Amino acid sequence: MRRLIIGYLAFLLLSCGSNSGKVRENLDFLAESESAAPGDVMMTATLGDFDADSAYNYLAKQVAFGPRVPNTEAHRKTGDWLSSELKRHGAKVTEQKMQLKAFDGTILDSRNIFAQFNPESKDRILLLAHWDCRPWADKDPDPSRRTEPVDGANDGASGVAVLLEIARQLAANSINKGVDILFVDAEDWGTDGDEDSWALGTQYFVEHPIVKGYSPREAILLDMVGGEGAIFCREYFSERSAPEVAEQIWQTAHQLGYDKMFLNRMGSAVMDDHVQLIKAGIPAIDIIEYHPNEPSGFNSRWHTTSDNMEGISKTTLKAVGVTLLSYLNKF
Repeated sequence: MRRLIIGYLAFLLLSCGSNSGKVRENLDFLAESESAAPGDVMMTATLGDFDADSAYNYLAKQVAFGPRVPNTEAHRKTGDWLSSELKRHGAKVTEQKMQLKAFDGTILDSRNIFAQFNPESKDRILLLAHWDCRPWADKDPDPSRRTEPVDGANDGASGVAVLLEIARQLAANSINKGVDILFVDAEDWGTDGDEDSWALGTQYFVEHPIVKGYSPREAILLDMVGGEGAIFCREYFSERSAPEVAEQIWQTAHQLGYDKMFLNRMGSAVMDDHVQLIKAGIPAIDIIEYHPNEPSGFNSRWHTTSDNMEGISKTTLKAVGVTLLSYLNKF
């Protein structure tokens, strides 16, 4: 096991939608970053071989529908396709349709898409990503474009793409445990200064369980996992909720040779979908791109009109996908 050494780091509270810049909490934490030594035997995912080309195609398909903003035709068509694709891979799929009230009073026609593999198993793990897009490119460097919707290639579609490829592998390779994939809606229609305006679909999911008494052993959220030059640091709320899961994920990534991408150090505190699960008593972690030198803490394309296919890396998709598949193989 890699051992984390306590040091000093102040945490900014970031929101996946908000760049509030407020200091939420301090945590003393310094990580000992290790690299795979030359000659180390790299692990491979025996559940199946994660196909980065397939994941990339899943990502491109979502972007081709257009911005997946609630109440739009692109959103409706994408939701239909996601549901049918999960069914095609043999999952038991339940659509949770709801009307959610946004911070600005807009009623959002939304749906969570919940897919179960081995639904009869009591021992379950939940994998999730949000599938909607930011309605406004409010961080765009060009003020004239800040009312345009965002393509959400990285912020949204990348996590969904990795999980669709995971679903394809689950269909082709049997696994004894129960694996659930959840595509949550209405994550990105929020505003600065109001934490509860984000992750509306996940809030609804925990308040209205699709499966009575639903309580997976753990949850892993993927958010912004396809960006060129991505860095993944360990996230504050994840470490408070499920440090053992985070440790195993990062250890797996290092054993696979992705230590320069999965940095064994603390990043920041991110208000994201996993926080809603944690509040509901489900141990959860967030695998999310983090850049300490960016003003937002996120990818420079975040919430801009340049969050498009040009910023997507198959290498990043593969690193996250292979790591997750390898972890599932131990589950």
